[in-house]
Amino acid sequence: MPSVKLARLLAALAMAATLFGAGAAHATIVERVVAVIGERPVLWTDLLHRAQAGRVQIRMQTHDTNVISVQEQEMYKEVLDRMIDDRLEEQHADRSHIAVTPEEIDRGIENIAAQAQAQQGRAVTPADVFEEVHRRGLSEQDFRDEIRRQILEGKLVELRVRPRVRVTDNDARSAYQHWVQQLRDQEPVDVRILALRVPPMATKLQLEARTVLAQEIVGRARDGEDFCRLVAQYSDDVSTKDACGSHGAQPIANLLPPIQEAIHTMKPGTISDPIPVAAGQEEVIVILMPLGEARVPPFEDVKSDMTQRALLEGLERARKQWLQELRRNVYIDVRL
Repeated sequence: MPSVKLARLLAALAMAATLFGAGAAHATIVERVVAVIGERPVLWTDLLHRAQAGRVQIRMQTHDTNVISVQEQEMYKEVLDRMIDDRLEEQHADRSHIAVTPEEIDRGIENIAAQAQAQQGRAVTPADVFEEVHRRGLSEQDFRDEIRRQILEGKLVELRVRPRVRVTDNDARSAYQHWVQQLRDQEPVDVRILALRVPPMATKLQLEARTVLAQEIVGRARDGEDFCRLVAQYSDDVSTKDACGSHGAQPIANLLPPIQEAIHTMKPGTISDPIPVAAGQEEVIVILMPLGEARVPPFEDVKSDMTQRALLEGLERARKQWLQELRRNVYIDVRL
C-alpha cells in the first residue's frame, strides 16, 4: 500500500486542483495521478508531455476525431508503460551509481547525424537532427532527455542483461530461418537505382538540364552501356555507388511509391524512363534497373549478421524479463 508520505502528496495535489479551479470559473484543472511507482506519482501532465511527439504524428496522419481518440488512448498506455520501465531503470541506475554525462549525450546525437548522413548520402549535422526533432513536436531538451534514457538503458543492459545471454550456432540458424521467411513474406526485390538530385529551389532551366541528362543516361543504358559504370559516374547516391546502385534485398513495400509502381510494370534487366521522386524535402530523378526477386544468400554468407540478430533478439527477451523482475519488487499502481 502507498505510504503516508505518498498519501499526503496525492491529497495536496487534489487540494491544489480544487483551489485553482475555484479561482477561475472559466478554467478547469484536469491534473491527476495516472500511476504510482513506489512512492513517486506519474502525473497526467507528465504523460502528456512525454507523448507530445506521438500526438503530433497521429494528427498528421488523420483528421478523424474518433480515430485520433482511439489511437491516442492506445498510445498513452504504451507511453505510460515505457515511463514505468524508465523510472525503474533510473532507480536501479541510482543504486548502481550509473550515470550519463552531457558529453555522452552529445556523442549520441553526433552518431545519429552520422548514421543519417550515411543513409542519405549528404552532409547531416546535429543542427539538422534538431530541426527534424522540432518538426516532430519535440524540443531540444526533450530529445536530449530521450537520448539520455537510451544511453542509460544501454549501460544497464550491458551490466545486468548481457551476462544472461549466450548465443549459439543454433540460435543464429534460427534467426536466419526467421529472416528468410520474412523476406519471402514481404516479396523481396533487388533493384539498381541511379539517382540524380535536383538542387533545392531549382530553376526551370536547372530542372530541364537534369531531365535531359537523365534521358541521355537512359538512352546510353538501353544502347548497351554498362549500367554499373553509369551509376559510378552519375549517381548522387554515394551510399550505393560501389554496389551498382543496389541497396540489396529488401521488401518492395520499403521503396517509394513511384518506384514500386515502375517495378511492377518492368521486366528484370530493363531500363526505366526517368522517374521524378519526392524524397523528403528534395526531388530526385531516378532511373531503375530491376533485377527481379532477390537471391536469398546462404547461411554461411550471412552468419555474422544472423549471430548479431540472434544476440539482439536474446537481449530484448532478457531485458523484458529483467524489467518484470524489477516490477515485482516495487509497488506499481496504474490508474490510467
